[in-house]
Amino acid sequence: MAQGVYANLENIIEFARDGIVSKVVLKAADKEVSLFCMSSGQSLSSHTSSYPAIIHVLRGKGEVTLAKKKYEATTNAWFYLPANLPHAVEAIEDLVFLLTLFKGAK
Repeated sequence: MAQGVYANLENIIEFARDGIVSKVVLKAADKEVSLFCMSSGQSLSSHTSSYPAIIHVLRGKGEVTLAKKKYEATTNAWFYLPANLPHAVEAIEDLVFLLTLFKGAK
């Protein structure tokens, strides 16, 4: 990683019929970045993470719930999730987003 990392995200977008595909773009001791591709109608039910995270929507339409508040998730929507915050994601249309986990912070 001392040389940096390059990924053409467009080339790794992949949808599973009626499913969710996640691909790790970067994995390091203190952070992890994954690309999520959720087919329309799919969801990640409410859960928490012990790490702070960022969701950056790249394409599609969905809904992100932070605690009990729902937000529209469209292209370039950006969400910060502190550690232990209940959150959920639902794809209204095919949805693509980056999830960044900050493993060095709590």
